[in-house]
Amino acid sequence: MKVWIATGGTGGHVYPALSVAEELVKRGHRVTISCDGRVREMVKRSVPKGVKIAFVWASGVGAKSKIKQVLALSKIGVSAFLYIIRFLFSKPNRVVAFGGYASVPVVFAAHIWKIPTFLHEQNAAIGRANKFVMRWVETLMTSFPSVSGVPNSKTRVVYTGLPVRHDFLDVAGAPLTENSRLLVTGGSLGAQILDDVVPQAVAAMKNKKIFVTHQTRPENVQKLQKFYADNKIHANVLSFIHDMADTIVNADLVIGRSGASTVVELQTVGRPAILVPLNINPDQAANAESFAKNGGGIAIAQSGFTQKWLTSMLNELFDNPARLVKMASKALVKNDAVGLIADEVTR
Repeated sequence: MKVWIATGGTGGHVYPALSVAEELVKRGHRVTISCDGRVREMVKRSVPKGVKIAFVWASGVGAKSKIKQVLALSKIGVSAFLYIIRFLFSKPNRVVAFGGYASVPVVFAAHIWKIPTFLHEQNAAIGRANKFVMRWVETLMTSFPSVSGVPNSKTRVVYTGLPVRHDFLDVAGAPLTENSRLLVTGGSLGAQILDDVVPQAVAAMKNKKIFVTHQTRPENVQKLQKFYADNKIHANVLSFIHDMADTIVNADLVIGRSGASTVVELQTVGRPAILVPLNINPDQAANAESFAKNGGGIAIAQSGFTQKWLTSMLNELFDNPARLVKMASKALVKNDAVGLIADEVTR
């Protein structure tokens, strides 16, 4: 079977697509991945052996000037026309889209040629691009059991989970260290609210026998190192975490944003967390609420994430390690996403 996978935009879309591509190749299928220029090098570095690469001329439409919006829509329109021609010759048997505007032209072309199409939504609230192309897909696969904003349609909805890298699967369900270890991570660009609140909150704790791993922006590393040292707090401040799976498994509590990849990685390993959604991103708020609903963590709006609130919460959690252990067990969700998605596509 020939399977075309459409992805792009960010690593959150790309890495799950690459994991599924690898599984499909193992099962003997021929796979092509298409992506936009923003992630071209990322795909080239990580593409599984035997997978072909194609590119899409596309960019995001939202939060731009009218001129840039028109240009972005024009790119998508041109790419859709080119993919209609391309699919006339390549004739894929299935198309799998992992969201983002780079998937829109591919899904539309598949619709024109009546190619069975599968769409994956990584967040607990459906994104704009995915909502737009839902009219053209047979099956919507989701990262979370419940997804808000899905339009009423005849599209079949299946909960598969979100694929994660093998290093997270290898440590799934590992027990807590119970050594009062806190991980703070704001993602690749850091999060200023975490830098402002967390160090102050830790410094105000009753018991400072806590080890902090704090990932931040490069320009903030030295300042945070000095603050932790001045307050006699054991801390490792760094701008990039090379082995996130190992870092998460060695944490008893995580404080961070709530992008889909972050939340599912926490669920795969089984780690309690305080999640502070990016205040302009409804997707992150939905992800955090889904995680907290299972009892594995706490979702707190950025407006309520204050030093006083966090100090009280950290005192409560680290003074009751049994509660952290219970939260970790509730956070744990078995991740069979790669196999389930591959099963759906090849059914």
